[in-house]
Amino acid sequence: MLDPRKLHLLRELARRGTIAAVAEAVTFTPSAVSQQLSALEREAGVPLLERTGRTVTLTPAGHLLVEHAQAVLEQLERASAALAAARGGPSGPLRIGAFPTAARVLLPPALAALTGAHPGLEPMVAEIDPADVSAALRAGDLDVALVHEYDFVPPVTDASIETEALFSEPMYLTDRPSIAAAIADAWITNKPGTLCHTMAIRACQAAGFEPVVRHHIDDFDTVLAFAAAGHGVALVPHLAAAGSAHGVRLTRLPLSRRTLAAFRKGNGAHPAIVAAVTAFRAAVTHLPL
Repeated sequence: MLDPRKLHLLRELARRGTIAAVAEAVTFTPSAVSQQLSALEREAGVPLLERTGRTVTLTPAGHLLVEHAQAVLEQLERASAALAAARGGPSGPLRIGAFPTAARVLLPPALAALTGAHPGLEPMVAEIDPADVSAALRAGDLDVALVHEYDFVPPVTDASIETEALFSEPMYLTDRPSIAAAIADAWITNKPGTLCHTMAIRACQAAGFEPVVRHHIDDFDTVLAFAAAGHGVALVPHLAAAGSAHGVRLTRLPLSRRTLAAFRKGNGAHPAIVAAVTAFRAAVTHLPL
């Protein structure tokens, strides 16, 4: 019988590429991960890994097992969700990930509605960039997350994650009539590695130039303050710009940011996930969109 916990490790190796990265993600030692994968090979009866020095790659049988592992782990999520529903209403810890704008604007009313309707739930929120959400969900560090995606940036969730669309918002440019008109300006972007940074760079590239980035700032309120003081131009989403007290001139662009709820595939019927997504949707109706 194949052990689902070892299948999870094999899936993580297929996604992360090294045993060290898997060990860091699951808080095991690399030696423990290697031992578990070796035990899985013995259970499978065929070589799953090819080791060359410090490099480990999956054999064709390993890749085949990863495909089946995904289906097995999804079915286990469904079983867990069904058992939770049989126990009654949602209760216990609910680990929620959110990007900063969603944490500030959407989550406060959503959590009030969620805990009011389900006092047995214990929401725990952690700010996280959408680029890191899939790994956190797979590792079990999060149960549900708010993620976003932009034009020019493909979705960052992988095949192990399901999403439900919540809302879309327009993007704005500070102090210039178009992105092309900001070719000679200094730019303010989020930190490299974030989706917001990637979107800004690719939007400029689509306009025909590479931006000169002077400041890397994740907090959009600070971005708007810098722009108002003449320290650069920036792209900001509607929710970050709405109600801004900085007096920055904003040009609406034919670009958008879309916010989605994300959770492990197979876990969407879990009572706590259903309750959270319902609360998110209710909170969206009160947003200044």
